[in-house]
Amino acid sequence: MSIELRGAGILGTGSYTPEKILTNFDFEKFVDTTDEWIVTRTGIRQRHIAEEGMAASDLACNAATRALESAGIGAEKIDLIICATITGDMPFPSTSCILQNRIGAVGAGAFDLQAGCSGWVYALTVATQFIKTGIYNHILVVGVDVLSRLTDFTDRSTCVLFGDGAGAAVLGPVAKGEGVLATCLGADGSGAELLKVEAGGSRLPASEETVKNRRHYIKMEGREVYKFAVKIMVEASIKALGECSLTPEDVDLFIPHQANERIIDAARDRLKIPAEKVFKNVANYGNTSAASIPIALDEAHRSGRIKAGDVVVAVGFGAGLTWASAALKWVVPAK
Repeated sequence: MSIELRGAGILGTGSYTPEKILTNFDFEKFVDTTDEWIVTRTGIRQRHIAEEGMAASDLACNAATRALESAGIGAEKIDLIICATITGDMPFPSTSCILQNRIGAVGAGAFDLQAGCSGWVYALTVATQFIKTGIYNHILVVGVDVLSRLTDFTDRSTCVLFGDGAGAAVLGPVAKGEGVLATCLGADGSGAELLKVEAGGSRLPASEETVKNRRHYIKMEGREVYKFAVKIMVEASIKALGECSLTPEDVDLFIPHQANERIIDAARDRLKIPAEKVFKNVANYGNTSAASIPIALDEAHRSGRIKAGDVVVAVGFGAGLTWASAALKWVVPAK
């Protein structure tokens, strides 16, 4: 029996970042680095940091509320919540369950998804299938991370890279040929050691030794991740576009994972996408992991960078190693 598929698209967006800001000049006071060094190598000038006691669900709740307002939909109409995060409030229950209760999405299904910085596009892909097949009508897709909790502020090679934030979107049915046109997901587990937090799981449970040796913080092989990122963002973007018979020339706005300006520029150059068609906010937020793409998408939407009918490509890469891309035909007027 064949199923008549319908279109699935983004009906509204929202984002939230904490008020506290840590600038490059602040880093100069406690680690051996300079504003010039950071900007030259990453393009980052500041990042938002969650106050003590603030958790992933707090950021997610703010972003989700704004997305619901943008979509003009009450929380009671949400059928499912998917939260992409690697820094949930606690190992269990899921952050999505906590969020479901806080926004009043009574009866909605809820689960977390972990794919590192690719997580939100992974979650978008999962949500799209539920909408297209008619199983659910409205799904809240959230990307949130509080990476400052996993950042070793004595490691100058990584501590300047990360920030905290949340981004969200409400998905619902749209006309065929609009909304999410195609997605591409991938992973290469042989690169798992390149970007990781090695302790705190079942292999290395928390202990006096793991805490003493700072094994609960992010460790990254920067050069290898950089090479992987540029290559895979290009390949994943082309694959998603190809699935819907489009090319980079058809792209109206390119929204890459905001990890490093040099990575973004290198991928843009290889795709031959004009600079004016690339959305960048990495200077203001740093790498917010799963929140990166939905924060950028929300800013692009609210600032009028995206118009109805525009072809938008979102692409990310992350720990795992993972990658994900999505090609969309925008259906929501900018607000």
